[in-house]
Amino acid sequence: MDEGNHSASNLPLRRESGVDIENLDLLDGKERENRTTYGEPLLTKRKNTTSQIAIVGSNVCPIESLDYEIFENELFRQDWRSAKKIQVFQYVVLKWAFALLIGLVTGLVGFFNNIAVENIAGFKLLLTSDLMSDEKYYKAFAAYAASNVGLAAVAAALCAFIAPAAAGSGIPEVKAYLNGVDAHSILAPSTLFVKIFGSILGVSAGFVVGKEGPMVHTGACIASFLGQGGSRKYHLTWSWLRYFKNDRDRRDLITCGAAAGVAAAFRAPVGGVLFALEEAASWWRSALLWRTFFTTAVVAIVLRVFIQFCTTGNCGLFGQGGLIMYDVSAASATYSSPDILAVLFLGILGGIFGSIYNYLVDKVIRTYSIIHEKGAAAKILLVITIALLTSCLSYGLPWFAECQACPTDESVSCPTVGQSGNYKSFNCPSGYYNDLASLFLNTNDDAIRNLFSTSTTKEFHISSLFIFFAAIYFLGIITYGIAIPSGLFIPVILAGACYGRLVGRLFESISTLDTGLFALLGAASFLAGTMRMTVSLCVILLELTNDLLLLPLVMLVLLISKTVADNFNKGIYDQIVKIKGLPYLEAHAEPYMRHLVTSDVVSGPLVTFSGIEKVGRILDALRTTGHNGFPVIDEPPFSDAPELSGLVLRSHLLILLKGKIFSTDRVVCGAEILRRFAAFDFAKAGSGKGIKLEDLDIEEEEMDMYVDLHPITNASPYTVVETMSLAKAAILFRQLGLRHLCLVPKSQGRPPIVGILTRHDFMPEHILGLYPHIKAR
Repeated sequence: MDEGNHSASNLPLRRESGVDIENLDLLDGKERENRTTYGEPLLTKRKNTTSQIAIVGSNVCPIESLDYEIFENELFRQDWRSAKKIQVFQYVVLKWAFALLIGLVTGLVGFFNNIAVENIAGFKLLLTSDLMSDEKYYKAFAAYAASNVGLAAVAAALCAFIAPAAAGSGIPEVKAYLNGVDAHSILAPSTLFVKIFGSILGVSAGFVVGKEGPMVHTGACIASFLGQGGSRKYHLTWSWLRYFKNDRDRRDLITCGAAAGVAAAFRAPVGGVLFALEEAASWWRSALLWRTFFTTAVVAIVLRVFIQFCTTGNCGLFGQGGLIMYDVSAASATYSSPDILAVLFLGILGGIFGSIYNYLVDKVIRTYSIIHEKGAAAKILLVITIALLTSCLSYGLPWFAECQACPTDESVSCPTVGQSGNYKSFNCPSGYYNDLASLFLNTNDDAIRNLFSTSTTKEFHISSLFIFFAAIYFLGIITYGIAIPSGLFIPVILAGACYGRLVGRLFESISTLDTGLFALLGAASFLAGTMRMTVSLCVILLELTNDLLLLPLVMLVLLISKTVADNFNKGIYDQIVKIKGLPYLEAHAEPYMRHLVTSDVVSGPLVTFSGIEKVGRILDALRTTGHNGFPVIDEPPFSDAPELSGLVLRSHLLILLKGKIFSTDRVVCGAEILRRFAAFDFAKAGSGKGIKLEDLDIEEEEMDMYVDLHPITNASPYTVVETMSLAKAAILFRQLGLRHLCLVPKSQGRPPIVGILTRHDFMPEHILGLYPHIKAR
């Protein structure tokens, strides 16, 4: 008999061929990586050899998707009907209170990061310069290199032993989470701890990295920690936060956290909102816009208060530099036709440099991943090696620069002693300064401030700018991917500002723009060339530099650079998402998806349950499959004909089985379940703290008893007909934030469900693995 003629609920359970998926949900991230490559097809497609389409089921993806869909079962509806006005009011107030709290905490962390980096790096550089002034050059290098290596080793140890997920910028992971990908430990409290302190140590160690990318991840971790009611593992929980124990509300909070991170890193509240909208979030609505804007406004106020506090000298010797904008508003922003030509040239240059940068970073990260597989010791050794190389270049290259005479302007302190500034003496006699040392032997923030400085056309020699650009470009590529929290914004801004200033020097005979403004435009071009953002970058840069008059030129250079770079490869964050194997759904469907229908890509077997099912059969299904969604089908005598009752989740089944509301006869007992359970009992637990299969204690005599699944079944799952275009289904899946999409048959007289589409089914690796020839179409 054809498989399609069988009742779907009577299909035999079996383990998928060729893949050991037993208890796949219980694996941690590292074990999952060892089992299979993320995104690769885990199951073999069952070919349709008859006119009937074979019944097939949901794929098993090693990374969980998030439940952004509202799960409307009887428990949810009962809870919704019984909600009082005071509870609705409390929920609304809590959402805004959380937005306030995220802004406050992220602002405080941003301030702490800045002050810590300024003081740690400042004292290190002060010690080096003091030894240099006493002509103890070898001791100066030893002190400088030892400080860098020590700070780097501690940062690497934190990452390697406590939270490997904290390495890198974290923006790709946050972007994937907001797309619906629940990767292992990316928002855990341990990741938050390592992100904060690892970032401080890494930036203070003189690496060509920034603390801005990690601040985005930090803001998201803070929001996640608050949203899941604290942490059971660390005994920090709050039961009154039950309203937010679902992925939908946590997504909104994490979006606010990501925006707050950008606002805290750059003092750019509007830029933070636009960054979350343009780059981070896959789903947006007007109410979320208001709350995100409120959160970033709180961050801006917190930072402003502490900036005023630091002006009194209470933040340490170096406490003021990290929170001051790169102000270029003093320079005249008038421009003419030759300036437009220079901007066009900068845009093309930024697109080319940016695409090359992305290509090389991709290769470096893939190489480092091989090293990282060898264990924690290999990770730390790699970090120490890069720290030593960075120290040698930062200290050694200024020796090749010629000393330059200090400017005659009496308002300028030259050479700069005991503080940040444009004029470092290094090895030069009194009255002279080393321009290359002013860039290398400074914090990254101060180096950018020096490059953006206006009315200083001849301050940096052309050869020095060439050397600094080559070194930063090279170090930025080889540093990203090591086991420390590291952002990309600062290396890219440094390199872009450097070649922008070079272009300004080349065009100085025909251009009226200040070289400091050229540095800003160069930074904008390189940012767009690597990250492929436009609107948010434009606003961040304008808020960062306090120069609105330069808006048309910034817009122009961003558009040109992004357009040029898009012809070569994808943005850096998109590439990293792919390298990490995160099953990210793009906003658009691939062209080849138009040639397929939904039933072409689902895989088997489909495991379904009856509305009232045997306990033993449910346990067998949970043990032998890795599925997280199971269709529930009602059959006579509970319905006139087989019909799709809805969809039930694995996590809900585990909670129901643990409650042991069983009956010896196959009868409806949903009323008892509704009395014993509330919707909150089925709310999502914190990271990795849900009920596991091993937690169940089912007796042998209970295996033949029955349990009513109707109260926990989502009676209104999203369904599409099996002949729908795969491209259309992919757009629908992403825009609605789904985890499961049910396929129903086109014709009558067949089982009520054909299969289930999950995130894995839309991955190019899966589709092209089934149809390798389709790309040629």
